[in-house]
Amino acid sequence: QVIKALQAKHHYSEGEARLVCDKVQAKLLKECHDPAKMCITDLRISHWEEAIQETTGGEANRNLAAECYFLWKTTRLQNLTLAEDTRDMLTELRKGLRLLLLTNGDKQTQREKIEACACQPYFDAIVVGGEQKEEKPAPSIFHYCCDLLGVQPAECVMVGDSLDTDIQGGLNAGLKATVWLNKAMATPVDTSPVPHYIISSVLDLPAVLQKMEHKINSNLGTDHMASSNE
Repeated sequence: QVIKALQAKHHYSEGEARLVCDKVQAKLLKECHDPAKMCITDLRISHWEEAIQETTGGEANRNLAAECYFLWKTTRLQNLTLAEDTRDMLTELRKGLRLLLLTNGDKQTQREKIEACACQPYFDAIVVGGEQKEEKPAPSIFHYCCDLLGVQPAECVMVGDSLDTDIQGGLNAGLKATVWLNKAMATPVDTSPVPHYIISSVLDLPAVLQKMEHKINSNLGTDHMASSNE
């Protein structure tokens, strides 16, 4: 949408418009945000402003940058949905488990996304890192989540797509297990940290949880046999 707008309204070539968007994407990936110093809106308008200036030269154009940012953000939120099969899976899981959504990131940005994809009804609680003292992978935020659900860390499983924050965080907090969502399934040889389980789709989660349950039951059976023998 931004590429189309830059071409139609502002007479950019397709190449220039794409370059602006690519530069913004790169800036988002490297983004460091301190909410005490700047609001996320100002920071992200600055990404667009810099990308436009780097691409076309000349004077900084804050108005055009703001126009691009709000178009990008609005379009993104309009297209953010929770897939039906994911919704079905969460509904089914919640019949026997407590579910909590934990995300790092800016409070405003993450709350807007949570609202846009209407995922609140599928979770018992939602925790945004930007609203807490520490974010993942700090143990404190995981223990806060456990307290919210009224469970012990050893009863919790962390599922996430980031080795650095989700898996490392789950290990730091002493959770029962970590499940790494690795869509590419191209596992680096020296995967570090090491997750307990790896799945290529979030829809594989119920099978992994069943496997865990089976393992626990088998261990309980073995323990029972051992104590009987003793």
